[in-house]
Amino acid sequence: MSGKELFEYAVIRWVPRVEREEFLNVGVMLYCRGQHFLEMKYHLSAKRLRGFYPSSDLEELEDCLRSFQLICKGASTGGAIAALPLADRFRWLTAKRSTIIQVSAVHPGFCTDAADRLAGLFDTLVR
Repeated sequence: MSGKELFEYAVIRWVPRVEREEFLNVGVMLYCRGQHFLEMKYHLSAKRLRGFYPSSDLEELEDCLRSFQLICKGASTGGAIAALPLADRFRWLTAKRSTIIQVSAVHPGFCTDAADRLAGLFDTLVR
């Protein structure tokens, strides 16, 4: 496995009614320590989301996902969590929670290019 780095990823899910445990995949985040990489990609289709749950608050969902993105980037506007080291940010983002944004279990793999792997996972799991 020469040149390959261990990575971890989780699927970001939208759960409009937590008590029903139904969800749609809306994004993916990927962490690769060896490439000092932590990023996420998401996509919101109003038609798809409203078809799943007609009274969706898309603005609230977008705000939540932007917060995740700011934390991944380590942006100063991302709050105290965004100032943590990459691994700690990833662990915080992937912690179990009971909100409208949840994440899957963390899955490992190997890659040579973390950004390319994130794009592939996004196309496969979200689009």
